[in-house]
Amino acid sequence: MRYAAFETLIAPARPSSGLGRLVSGIALTLLVFVVLSIAWSNVLPMLLGPEGWSRLQPQIATASTPTGVLVNLFTFALLIVALAVALRSVHGRGLASLVGPLPRAARQFGRALVAVLALYAVVALVPMPEGMAPERNIGLGLWIALLPLALLALGCQVFAEEAIFRGYLQSQLAARFASPLVWILVPAVTFGALHFDPVSYGANGWLVAVWATIFGLAAADLTARFGTLGPATALHLLNNLSAILIAAPEGQFDGLALYSYPFSISDSDVLAALLPVDMAMLLCSWLAIRVALRG
Repeated sequence: MRYAAFETLIAPARPSSGLGRLVSGIALTLLVFVVLSIAWSNVLPMLLGPEGWSRLQPQIATASTPTGVLVNLFTFALLIVALAVALRSVHGRGLASLVGPLPRAARQFGRALVAVLALYAVVALVPMPEGMAPERNIGLGLWIALLPLALLALGCQVFAEEAIFRGYLQSQLAARFASPLVWILVPAVTFGALHFDPVSYGANGWLVAVWATIFGLAAADLTARFGTLGPATALHLLNNLSAILIAAPEGQFDGLALYSYPFSISDSDVLAALLPVDMAMLLCSWLAIRVALRG
């Protein structure tokens, strides 16, 4: 079976595979996350003082400064804590059970990371069309100084999303339903729907949601095919690193990006031109990981 390796992640989910447990786990995760977020939002003003907090608030809202991006990304650490609480309380399992055997997951993560990095290095040699080339956004020295903290924050965001959608939701559904049409499609479509943001993306909101759904399908396949979160996490990390830390669309979560593109993600003409390229890059990255881990 092509998804035989996925049994490693399904087995810990079987003892509590009822849909009622899943709904309860999701609800508890959201509740704990909201409580932690409210508590954190009350602690920050006390730590920073009224003036510091008033300066930080708009930075968080727009993510147009390094601090604003870091605060947004580190918020996902609260989501990881909330998921850990729900897993233990509702399912009697820990976060590690969502990842798979850690040595295998680490090896697969490393090999997938190298494969996709090689692909990105080749693509970086292709010149951008005239008028679309990125321009320097923040100073190189500042970017290097912030890079370790930025990678840690990005790791929190990526792991939180992979743990919830591929580690938790996918494995719990697979323990209850035999058909991949359920346990691959439902998490992927949910992942895509949560990326639908017409306020930020305007009329392109549905295109971004479709792209995120296809990304979810690729990540779900890698997780099921290789039996750990390692490959999907590598794919997700490099995708987000490229879009958040290397080059970001102007005004769209660009506070930590070394470069920014001279266009907004809400520009319909630009997105229509770039979306096929992004889709092709995603497909090639997915195939590169499959080839790298085939042996």
